[in-house]
Amino acid sequence: QPRSRGLGDVYKRQRLATYLLQPGRFGSLGLLLLRLTVGVMMIHHGQEKLADPQAFASTYVASLHLPFPLFFAYVAGLSELIGSWLLILGLFTPLGALAISGTMAVAAYQHISTAGFNIYVLELVTLYLGGALALLLLGPGLFSADRVLLLALSSDRTTDMQADLQPSPVAVSDR
Repeated sequence: QPRSRGLGDVYKRQRLATYLLQPGRFGSLGLLLLRLTVGVMMIHHGQEKLADPQAFASTYVASLHLPFPLFFAYVAGLSELIGSWLLILGLFTPLGALAISGTMAVAAYQHISTAGFNIYVLELVTLYLGGALALLLLGPGLFSADRVLLLALSSDRTTDMQADLQPSPVAVSDR
């Protein structure tokens, strides 16, 4: 017996399915490549920060005049490390992309405030920021753990997902 769903439920499922499953196979392959590239390359940045958080805090975080520089050094390192793995796996991709986007936005601000608009300093940071923001906006694609989770959580995997991707008819009353 199929359970009845309200329009709000159907709309939420449609939006989630569209976000996770929208691009075709080639588009999803591109998203996989972007996720792997940004994720794999960012791992060492997080590891570097966590290897000597005090040095990172003294060198970079202190110049931002934030309170508790050591705390923010750990936040940056963990955001980059955990965010990288989330992107690589395509698991909770929006959270991973948001974590990396956040640290890269702060890094861009720090570089601009200390070195101005020096392309050689900003280049890498803005590439990571752009890649993470693209993944945040586009979603993980078909080749991701997020897709597997979505399919596993769906009660009737194929039929429900296909139905949710179709526009639902809305009954109009003459009253």
